[in-house]
Formats: sequence, C-alpha cells, structure tokens
Amino acid sequence: MDNSHEKELTSELKDTITYLEEKNGRLTAEKNKAVDEYNTTKSELYRVQKELRRLKTEIERMKSPPLIVGTLRDVLSDDRVVVKSSTGPDFVVSVSEMLPKNELILGSRVSMNKQTLAVMDVLPSPVDPIVSGAEIIEKPDITYEDVGGLRNQMMELREAVEDPLLRPELYKKVGIEPPKGVLLVGPPGTGKTLMAKAVANATRATFIRFVGSELVQKYIGEGARLVRELFELAKEKAPSIIFIDELDSVGAKRLDSTTSGDREVQRTLMQLLSELDGFTPTGNVKIIGATNRPDILDDALLRPGRFDRIIDIGLPDVDGREEIFKIHTSYMSISGHIDIKTLAVMTDGASGAEIRSICTEAGMLAIRDGRDCVTMSDFERAKSKVMEVEKNKVSRPPALMFA
Repeated sequence: MDNSHEKELTSELKDTITYLEEKNGRLTAEKNKAVDEYNTTKSELYRVQKELRRLKTEIERMKSPPLIVGTLRDVLSDDRVVVKSSTGPDFVVSVSEMLPKNELILGSRVSMNKQTLAVMDVLPSPVDPIVSGAEIIEKPDITYEDVGGLRNQMMELREAVEDPLLRPELYKKVGIEPPKGVLLVGPPGTGKTLMAKAVANATRATFIRFVGSELVQKYIGEGARLVRELFELAKEKAPSIIFIDELDSVGAKRLDSTTSGDREVQRTLMQLLSELDGFTPTGNVKIIGATNRPDILDDALLRPGRFDRIIDIGLPDVDGREEIFKIHTSYMSISGHIDIKTLAVMTDGASGAEIRSICTEAGMLAIRDGRDCVTMSDFERAKSKVMEVEKNKVSRPPALMFA
C-alpha cells in the first residue's frame, strides 16, 4: 500500500515538474520576446527623438531673421568694418568673433545681421550661371587623328597653345613670351571648333566654350561683367583654354553708332580687349577665337598682343578631302571596294562638314535599301544629293526677312 502511494506521489511530482518546466520555458520565451520588443521600441523612440530634435532645430533656423547681403568697403583698426548694405548707405559695424580676421578682404560679399548689421560671415563670390555653364566638365573626345586635311594649321595651333601649356620651359630658354591667343578664320564647316577640341583633349586643360552672342546682354555693363567673370573662372581653373566661337558677333568694327545696343556691344568688346592684353597677365590661360567673317573684325582685336597668330583654315584640297573620307569611313561598315581617291576628286570644293554629311547620307541610303553595309554607289548618290543641296543654297537669291 505504501509502495503504491509512493509511486502515485512520484508520478504526480514528475507531472508537476514537467508542467512547471514547460511553463517556465513559455514564460522565458515571452520574456525574451518582451525584451526584444522593448529594445526595438527603445531604438524607435531614440530615432523619433532624434528626428524631433532635428525638426525643432530646422524650425528654429527657419524662424531666425534673414541676413542682409552687403559689400566690405574698409577694415578699421578697432575690429570694426565699413560695409555697404544692399539698401544703399554705408555703415560702420562690428564683426562676429567667430569670423577669422584674415577672411575680411576688401570688396568681398558679407552677410549682416538684420537688426545690428554686424558682419556674420563672408560669402563666396557670385558666379553667373551663364559663365559656370560654359565650362565643359567632360573632356572633349576629339584627338588629332580625328582632324583631317589640316596638318599645317594644326601644327601652328599646337605651337601657339599646346606647347606653352605642356612645355613652357622652351619659351623661357629662347627668351620669348608665348602667344596669348590664336584666331581661327575660315568658311563654315572647315574644322575650326574641331581643332580647338583636339587641343583641349591633348593638353588636359579646362575647356571653356563661349559663343560671342552670349556675351551681348540687355542691360548696361552686363556683357562686360560676363567677360570679366569668364576670365576669372579660366584663371581659377588654369591651365585652361577659352574658346570663343562666332567672335564677329561681339568683335565687329566699332562705328559711330548712336543706338544703345551698339554701344553695349562696344563696351563688351572693350572689356574683352582689356582682358586679352591688360595689366593682369593671362598666365596659363590661352584664348582661341573662331570666325568666318574676319573682314568685319575690329582692328584692335587683330593686332599683335591679343591674337598673336591668325590661322587661315580654308577648304581642304584633294589630299585633305581624302584624309577626311578615310577618317569617317573608318567607323562605317563598308561592302566591297571603296575608292577614297575617286570620292575626294568628285567632291571638289566640299568642306569637312559636307564630307561628313555625305558619309552620313550614304549610310542612310543603305538603310533605306535594307542593307547594313555601304557601297560605292551609296557614296555617289549621297554626293550628288548633298552637293546639289549646297549648290542650290549658294545660287538661291537672298530672301527678305519681311515681305
């Protein structure tokens, strides 16, 4: 009887122990889950508090009074400065203790407290978006091998622009000053812009491209300011090359004109002349100008000291046209034999741009016929079409703008 009672008691105890162990396991799991949820909630609370502090700081910053932009006129001996506010008058104000004194440069832009007009910070110099957008960030991918029929002109351009940037010691040994600028003159489509890109690629210099008409602005002094900022950007990014295309739009001969627009163009031209040959040396900044109307350029632009070398880029001869055809056909899928020499002879009087147009038209004719290769007949048909169009452009009488 005692043995059976002990067995029952032992069995009940085992069941109780098993139940308690299972319950302890469940409670432990719930505890671990609660701890994980607590840690997650705590991390989320920390993130929300951090975001709340950031938003409060942003709200306080947005609620702070605006600062006035002024110009630093003079630095006094008693840690005060003379500033000209945007409203007009000059003020003698104090300077924030957090602002280093060596940053106080005369003529620099400063921000001032709205109430006390105290100088709070020095602002960077303003750069016109037209000037900043003129810088070509990506280097031109045009190389000397991509320029055909201009061997002598290319040599002159490299001597005037590339050698002073890459080998300035040669000019020091000879004892001469390198040319400041080069003017490329010639008919449209002869490769003036192409040559400038090839030099910029070879020198690894900052390439700044500007069209002359962009320098002509509506308000008085705006064009001259653009020219000044353009050269400041070039000096800051030196070594650099400034390429001014269509120079005749801003560099035409100065006449006794009384219109305000002509006078503004003349102011811009005078600023350009000053930057080309002024008191401040251009250094590692080279200027390349391009125009197809050299006959209307002002004499002051053409004199030595500004554009020291004038390179005439005419229409290519038969050997030059053959080189240009070889360059463009090297990228094309050709079927059969293409007589480049014959094509060069057939295209007498064509410019480099027209030869490129002939190659493009030949490819389009092949696509029209459902082929992926270009034949000699395609080039012949393309030549007839492109050259006939150009001939009609020349022979067509000039149209009136207003009829």
